[in-house]
Amino acid sequence: MKIDRLVISSLGALAVSAGSAAAIDLTVVSWGGAYSQSQINAYHNPFMELNSDVNIIHDESAAEAVAKLRAMNEAGNITWDLVDVVASDAIRLCDEGLAMEIDFDTMIAPAPDGTSARDDFGELIVTDCFIPQIVYSTTFGYRTDVAEWGGREPSTVCDVFDLENFPGMRSLEKRPINNVEWALHCDGVPLGEIYDALGAEGGLERALAKLDTIRDHVIWWSAGADTPQLLADGEVVMGSTYNGRLFSLIEEKGAPVKMLWDAQAFDLDGWIIPEGLPADRLEATLALLRFATDTQRLADQSKYISYGPARKSSAPLVGMHIELGIDMAPHMPTDPANAENTLIYDYRWWSDYRDDIDAKFQAWLAK
Repeated sequence: MKIDRLVISSLGALAVSAGSAAAIDLTVVSWGGAYSQSQINAYHNPFMELNSDVNIIHDESAAEAVAKLRAMNEAGNITWDLVDVVASDAIRLCDEGLAMEIDFDTMIAPAPDGTSARDDFGELIVTDCFIPQIVYSTTFGYRTDVAEWGGREPSTVCDVFDLENFPGMRSLEKRPINNVEWALHCDGVPLGEIYDALGAEGGLERALAKLDTIRDHVIWWSAGADTPQLLADGEVVMGSTYNGRLFSLIEEKGAPVKMLWDAQAFDLDGWIIPEGLPADRLEATLALLRFATDTQRLADQSKYISYGPARKSSAPLVGMHIELGIDMAPHMPTDPANAENTLIYDYRWWSDYRDDIDAKFQAWLAK
């Protein structure tokens, strides 16, 4: 497909003009569940309405993005067009030459008041291959109807490790990130010293030893939708997942579950474009990217899920949930009441050490 002309309306909507030779499929990779649906509602469907010659195919393999893009590059066959990744993975992909560098001044729309995209995203641009989309957190949800707890409710992340007062199965993500930080914190390390402790000799082993204390009471998850389903079914009494997934479970589905904000792990999620796309797909992908990351579209996503938009200019536009009619601001991880004690995720540290620690963590799981 040849995109003849890009048209940007006063609202920031980008459309492809008529005259394209043939329809084109774009494969957009994300995380599934309520999160992917928020993207479909806020970005993808509106874009396809404006561009009838573009068809977006949804893939939910984002958790495997680094490994799969490495394999595609090795095979010389890039089948993905726009990929949603966490910031530390974006740094790795950029460092390895697997993600395309972005010129924020020309490829990304400015804010409505003319502020450049680079200034609007500010410090959230952790690498020039990564276009931030949301600020989210990984945190814990817990059942409110566990008879064995005798009316007690967890109040700190370290209650996850307290099997005496809070018996029952937990769910934790099947990767080291966040788990080892929480384990060290609950073994006595202040949140501000986590990465110094983790990088010191014996630091990882100390974290794994702490996780060993609850290992027999853990169901390990890989997809963001897993913990909400496990909580809804009563298969676990508490579990980690993304705050937006818990919002959906609690507010939209009315499950007897509450959010535990203590030591929530702040993170960024956003887009990368794989290096090596053919010209026609790249041009269409850049059009979709410009549309999906403008001020209004990022604010629109917050109507569907409780993730904070990454652009400063989008924050004042965050309003009510599109179906529930509730104010979304207090449900954001960045709300002051929710952010009193947070784990500030170190993207660069994890991009440097991720492969080695992943291997050691998986070996520990296999024991």
